Amino acid sequence: MPTEYSLQYIADATNGDAVGDKEKRISGVAPFDTADSDQITFAGGSKFLKRIDDTRAGAIIVPKGFEAPDKNLIGVNNPQLAFANVVKLYHPTVLPPSGINELSSIGSAVQTGDGVFIGAFATIGNRVTIGSDSIIQNGVFIGDDVVIGDDVVIHPNVTIMNGCRIGNRVTIHPGTVIGSDGYGFVPDGGKYHKIPQLGIVQIDDDVEIGACNTIDRATFGKTWIQRGVKTDNLVQIAHNVVIGANSVIVAQAGIAGSTTIGHHAILAGQAGISGHLTIGNHVTVGPMTGVGKSISDGEVVSSGSPSMPHRTWLRVQRVIPALPEMKKKITELEKKLAELERIVEER
Repeated sequence: MPTEYSLQYIADATNGDAVGDKEKRISGVAPFDTADSDQITFAGGSKFLKRIDDTRAGAIIVPKGFEAPDKNLIGVNNPQLAFANVVKLYHPTVLPPSGINELSSIGSAVQTGDGVFIGAFATIGNRVTIGSDSIIQNGVFIGDDVVIGDDVVIHPNVTIMNGCRIGNRVTIHPGTVIGSDGYGFVPDGGKYHKIPQLGIVQIDDDVEIGACNTIDRATFGKTWIQRGVKTDNLVQIAHNVVIGANSVIVAQAGIAGSTTIGHHAILAGQAGISGHLTIGNHVTVGPMTGVGKSISDGEVVSSGSPSMPHRTWLRVQRVIPALPEMKKKITELEKKLAELERIVEER
């Protein structure tokens, strides 16, 4: 039997204001354009609010104060966040039962809190600590002396190498490697000698790491992912990098060694950040942008390499289509100038 909630119940659960038939029964969630009369959707921006009459949804989450006659509404401060919470209401996370699968390999002096799950073919090294209610899925490798906090979810085939530190309420998606060696080599004539990588990776509370990330251990000290950071899939973070709190790093971005990223920064897809730089707080780096110098707080640098301030980039984009004609005119002016110089010399 599908779960049903009344409009008022959902409003209470999202700290919203119910408008319309407060006893209306809602049995699920759906997108704006496909929602049916027993489902709830959201309209967070003007694009969808202007089309509010087009949706067949039985209820719509909207910004507080928005009005739509004959529609069942829930007014909230942040419609997208409220909708995400409603999705969780109808589709709660299903957690595996606690316990250690007999097909896992557990080292010596391992400490686990209450409610821990360790799946089949997981390998747990020596002297590992795993906090309460944490989930270690199938095929995970955890090296010696790793410390993992409470309510952590580590998805299948994640590798966490020796000595790394994982905070509370961290999620790490499949295929990610935490604590691989940093890329450090000393040139010697025509060959290279490896620099020992003796540090760790520290991931603070409430971080979510996407699939197939690679986060290198520090040469000395730590590579540090601070509280609330969210990374997309296929992100590379090199040794001794610091990512400030609540920053967002999108797919295929790469950060070279010893660079510090400030808090609340945004690195868009395929952004590349050189090493030993300081990227300020609240900085936004556009997609496919190559950053070769430090960036001050609050700047927006746009697509391309080298990076440049966004307003400069906009002016550059307006000029580019005119370049062929400009080149033609410059060539003509050069010819005229050369002719004038010849005439002056003859005189």
